[in-house]
Amino acid sequence: MIKETDGDSYEKCRSLNQNLTFEYTEKIFENADLSFGLSQKKTLGLIGEDDLYTNLALLLSDQCNHTLKVAVFEGIEKNIFKDRKEFKGSLLKQVTETFEFINLINKTEATFAGLTRKDERDYPLEAIREALLNAVVHREYSFSGSTLVNIYEDRIEFISLGGIISGLSLDSIMLGVSQSRNEKLANVFYRLHLIEAYGTGIKKIFTNYEKYNMKPIIKAEVGAFQVVLPNIHYKKIEGKLLGDGFFNKNIEKNTTKIKPLHMDILSFIVKKVEQQEKR
Repeated sequence: MIKETDGDSYEKCRSLNQNLTFEYTEKIFENADLSFGLSQKKTLGLIGEDDLYTNLALLLSDQCNHTLKVAVFEGIEKNIFKDRKEFKGSLLKQVTETFEFINLINKTEATFAGLTRKDERDYPLEAIREALLNAVVHREYSFSGSTLVNIYEDRIEFISLGGIISGLSLDSIMLGVSQSRNEKLANVFYRLHLIEAYGTGIKKIFTNYEKYNMKPIIKAEVGAFQVVLPNIHYKKIEGKLLGDGFFNKNIEKNTTKIKPLHMDILSFIVKKVEQQEKR
């Protein structure tokens, strides 16, 4: 990981790459009924006073050199990869494609109240959206490392470089204090109605979990910021009868304590559960 320039001024500095194209960003602005010509690029800060592209332009260009990496792990430890993706291009493209990828993995569980069926995702979509946007918009781009999303069976971790901006604390962020490290980048996302300018993102994440018996986790370290979203169905999955080998292990450990008839019943239940899960 290499620091490329002074942090707070990164988006305002001249881009080393001046051969930039904005095919994806132009489409996003067009879909939002917003102009994205020379005048708008200057107003937004993509073109500096020297009429050259800034690093903000680089971040929104098809040639953006920062990436977003998503890793899907088996279980709850970082041991076995199930899948991994690296998203490139304009930050707007990275956000869109990453959200779509996570949405595919975000399973739906159906419950019934009488004749009424209720579908509920493992992770609230708004919480995913806000955590992802927070990781991309407010990270420190003077470092060359990728923004990371780690998906486990019980949680999703969003990790961005830069930590908390100087002068703020985790407590102040939880209170809704808003101060972006990348003000011009945040302004672009605001104009596209992707974020609000009122520091409500973190609050929305927690609000989406209020009705569940669990809370997201926010961690701030020197040089890094992490948002952890818990899987609202994980305890149900973990507690399922014979769900992930729990009873199999205990049957083996307590064989001498279980009567033969009970062993036959438990073995029968194991087979039935496994058959249902394969369907």
